[in-house]
Amino acid sequence: MAILAIGLAGAVSFAVCAWLTTVAQPWAFYFSPLRAWEFAAGGLAMMAPARFWRDRPRLSAAQSCLGLALIAGAYLMVSEDSPFPGVIALVPVAGTVLVLLSGSGASRSAAQNLPISVLSLSPMQWLGKLSYSLYLWHWPVIVYATMMVPDLSWPGRLACAALTLALSLFTYNFIENPIRRNSWLMAGAARALVPAVMLTGAGVVVAYGNARFAEHNLSPEQRVIASSAAQSSTVRATNAGCVLDLETIKPNPCVFGAKDAEHSVVLFGDSHADHWSTPLIKAASKNNYRVVTYLKSSCRASRVTTWNSRLKRDYTECDQWREQSIRDIIALHPTLVVISEFSMGNMMRESPDEKHANWNEEWRSGLRWTLGAFSQAGIGVAVNADKCVARALWRGQTPAACDTQRVIAANDDFAKEERDIVRGIPNATYLDMTNRFCDQTTCHVFIDGMLAFRDRHHLATPFAATLEPPIERALFSKVAAQK
Repeated sequence: MAILAIGLAGAVSFAVCAWLTTVAQPWAFYFSPLRAWEFAAGGLAMMAPARFWRDRPRLSAAQSCLGLALIAGAYLMVSEDSPFPGVIALVPVAGTVLVLLSGSGASRSAAQNLPISVLSLSPMQWLGKLSYSLYLWHWPVIVYATMMVPDLSWPGRLACAALTLALSLFTYNFIENPIRRNSWLMAGAARALVPAVMLTGAGVVVAYGNARFAEHNLSPEQRVIASSAAQSSTVRATNAGCVLDLETIKPNPCVFGAKDAEHSVVLFGDSHADHWSTPLIKAASKNNYRVVTYLKSSCRASRVTTWNSRLKRDYTECDQWREQSIRDIIALHPTLVVISEFSMGNMMRESPDEKHANWNEEWRSGLRWTLGAFSQAGIGVAVNADKCVARALWRGQTPAACDTQRVIAANDDFAKEERDIVRGIPNATYLDMTNRFCDQTTCHVFIDGMLAFRDRHHLATPFAATLEPPIERALFSKVAAQK
């Protein structure tokens, strides 16, 4: 009965965890009930009959090697960009389960099972006893260390490991064990539950007090950043779930404004196109247009295959989505297509091979092809230039104050090349708002008391909303002239 209950709880926990990882990854990672399936897997492994593996030492040895290989593989392959925890978390959990199962029969087969015999050594057993303490301490040590020293060297990392071990030893011997072995607490579950609730409550109170104290001591500039960040976590089209993820291929057009409007404008591109959705939708509504968005994460409108650092391969899903989206947009025949993309990304391919040595020419040809496809269909097209400060922040070339010399941030030579491509296409317009961010010498992150960017290369929504008037003048005056 216990096995059935643990198995069922683990299955439900895993299913919800895998789903939530694709929707709200931080909740899937930090919400304990959604990680319960990992504990369930370990518990079921230890409830399995040990006799089976004691009678099969060769199987036990092979199983332990496979388990350790899975754990090592997960360590090497899973990166901070991986959708973790989710289905991918099965790899290290499965490896741990295999090691636990093979270890249950180690008493007779240790000589034939080298991995298990190594794990049975006293130093390894000692580390194993401290493993939970190490798990609790390693993260705060890393977080505070990187806050104080952003570029942590290898000696610094080793010092963090030593500090984590020292803190773990202290808490294990002077806090955990005394509480765990206290005879009064062990006498009844209620006695242990009440102190646990009180300690948890105390932790919540301390955390809340610390947050309020930090908020009270923010500088005026920090308050602007905090306020803008809170308002800028998402933008208009993203809120509607219209920016597709990496794997989705089928276009998902979203309609904003009056759906029965006689004319429409299409916003086409990646997340850099999305952060223009707020002013574009507002401007379109004023002119009785509807806006239809075709947006996909990290997918450029230019017809060029890119390397995706998260997928660790060519982004073929983007190619398929782009082709179908262009066909759909031409069939829709809007009055105007507005294109925006992470232009600097075109010059920063991360592919480990040399297949695309002439990357700039590929991008030029791809942009001309996309623009030409719409132009030949009799559809007006406008290309919105990528932002100057976005490029600088992505490069990591800004000073501490974030304001950057225009010669570094704006990349006016690249913008000129992009503008020349657009001018060579009939019915195409180039829209450049660099001067909204930059003066003749400097590009700014704070503009008129507002934070212009919500991260390294995306506009903050409140600031994007202020760009509606120039967007309206630049785009809808052109549209009116074409009627």
